[in-house]
Amino acid sequence: MRENEIKDALEKFETLVREQLERSDSINAQGDFIDYDKLDTITIGVCGGDGIGPIITKEAAAVLEFILSNEVQNKKVEFKTIDGLTIENRVAVNKAIPDDVLVELKKCHIILKGPTTTPQAGDPWPNIESANVAMRKALDLFANVRPVKIPDEGVDWTFFRENTEGAYAVGSKGVNVTDDLAVDFVIATTEGCQRISRLAYEYARKNDKERVSIITKANVIKTTDGKFLRLAKEIGTEYPEIMTDEWYIDILTAKLIDQNRRRDFKVFILPNLYGDIITDEAAEFQGGVGTAGSANIGKKYAMFEAIHGSAPRMMSEGRGAYADPCSMLRACVMLLQHINMQDKADILERALDICMIEEKRLEITGRESGCTCTEFGSYVMETVKSLSK
Repeated sequence: MRENEIKDALEKFETLVREQLERSDSINAQGDFIDYDKLDTITIGVCGGDGIGPIITKEAAAVLEFILSNEVQNKKVEFKTIDGLTIENRVAVNKAIPDDVLVELKKCHIILKGPTTTPQAGDPWPNIESANVAMRKALDLFANVRPVKIPDEGVDWTFFRENTEGAYAVGSKGVNVTDDLAVDFVIATTEGCQRISRLAYEYARKNDKERVSIITKANVIKTTDGKFLRLAKEIGTEYPEIMTDEWYIDILTAKLIDQNRRRDFKVFILPNLYGDIITDEAAEFQGGVGTAGSANIGKKYAMFEAIHGSAPRMMSEGRGAYADPCSMLRACVMLLQHINMQDKADILERALDICMIEEKRLEITGRESGCTCTEFGSYVMETVKSLSK
């Protein structure tokens, strides 16, 4: 009986290896990054997701549409609403992203996406893959970029998390070999490691960041983390003006808490899982996951989102109207930067600093003790209008 179980597991592993080899070949065949300045029209898809997603996405999209109103009028930018990424719709077709939704997403250059619910053990939902993970793979959004800034403490961090490989790449394709043995897989390709590293170093060079830190656990996860570390260091040699250092993820987690050391860090390159965890910790220093946006960058597509989830507990308690839109609005800053509209990004970022940090005329608490999502969105809109005069 055990021999049959081993045979079944090996067959599943062979299928997985063949899929990943095909993906590796497709990565190598890609061309250059899209040039938004050369597009007649930039299509921005607005995809609300589920839970608090539609609530906070609506406010963020309204501010973004106002900032880009001239571009919309001149047909340089168009907005497209994309529904159907709710957990109910995904469960109905038993897919992380329904086929018709994916078709619509691929018609866009840029996607502003609200949080989506990912089923886990004990949920009433079937074990479908994360919509985020599926979208990153389907659109090859290989770089997850998350900035964290705390000016008063001298903290200015930018995290480049590899987004399509590592422990998340085939997270739904592990094998229960027997009732007593379960096996999951970690993926690392040469091109995958190189392209996230190069993007991080290019960012550092462009923005005069003097230090890049490579984060792994290569002393224990020797094959995949070892490959990631080796290739990232090789890319670093092409940027001699930038100092490269390396840290294990566990000690880095400790050093970010150390007020005497954390201001030394500037740009980070991390495999998928470590990047997910450490950026949530980093955002907490800034004021919580509700204060940080996230960019998912590929050569053909880009997706911008909050770094937090869909908050099902908040919805079940009837507090959805008090959801915080700031993470989505911070993502809109990154969206504007990505499509080469830095002046507009600067206005929105300044407005958010005023509303969230300096003036703080309204405060989001997630409860009736604070303002609603709509009220805070209107506050930001008023501030943007004032700065735009």
